[in-house]
Amino acid sequence: MDTQERGVRARTRQAILDAAITVLGQEPTVSLGAIAAAADVGRTTLHRYFPERSELLRAVNAEVTARLERAVGLARLDEGRGIDALRRLTREYFDLGDVLSLIFNQPHLTAEVGWADPGVCDPRFETMVRRGHEDGTLDPDLPPPWVHNLLWAQLYAAYGYLADSDTSRHTVLGLLVRTVTGAAGVKSARIEE
Repeated sequence: MDTQERGVRARTRQAILDAAITVLGQEPTVSLGAIAAAADVGRTTLHRYFPERSELLRAVNAEVTARLERAVGLARLDEGRGIDALRRLTREYFDLGDVLSLIFNQPHLTAEVGWADPGVCDPRFETMVRRGHEDGTLDPDLPPPWVHNLLWAQLYAAYGYLADSDTSRHTVLGLLVRTVTGAAGVKSARIEE
């Protein structure tokens, strides 16, 4: 019974966080009642998990951080050629969906995540880019923070294009990967997919 309660509690908590990410990405001042409705739980239930809005926002921030970390892990930045790792990371980040909406539309809600610091990038990302410089697949004239900003700018463009057009998610992902690798890669490396 205890395991089941943990399972039910964990699923309810996750449903609230998923709903909060989706709804807050559209409207940062949305009521807790609207978040509860989106999660298909009562407001009282939401308050049992997150008694204050600030607690929910901290949990959302932690969830966003965890999803970004998971994407980096799935991209296996330390494997293969630099451009291949960049391609994998681009795909993994694009698959974050509503997290991107929250990051792009309400950056103040995810300020602690630090994804958009213009002069700094994750050391794993920097190592990947430097490996790409050394293996001849990423343009050596582009420093890692530039490639980092390029990736996030193109994610923003892709997310906006997906929202504003009738283009399929699959097609937009292809355009995104082509743009990022085309801009950051050297010509001979871009051809290989």
